Amino acid sequence: MDIRLGDVLLMKKAHPCGGDRWLVLRTGADFRIRCMTCGHEVMVPRHKAEKNIRSVLRPENPST
Repeated sequence: MDIRLGDVLLMKKAHPCGGDRWLVLRTGADFRIRCMTCGHEVMVPRHKAEKNIRSVLRPENPST
């Protein structure tokens, strides 16, 4: 699965705050993602994160 920095992940399950959108801050063997509702950051192993992703939303104008 092609996940890049700055992507927004729409997850299958909602965070306890009610948000289901997460911003990707780091990629690799695991992801660092931030809840876009409450700002909570977590590290998630890649295989676990990819299993729970419903869709990937990319910004239209990437800053690279």
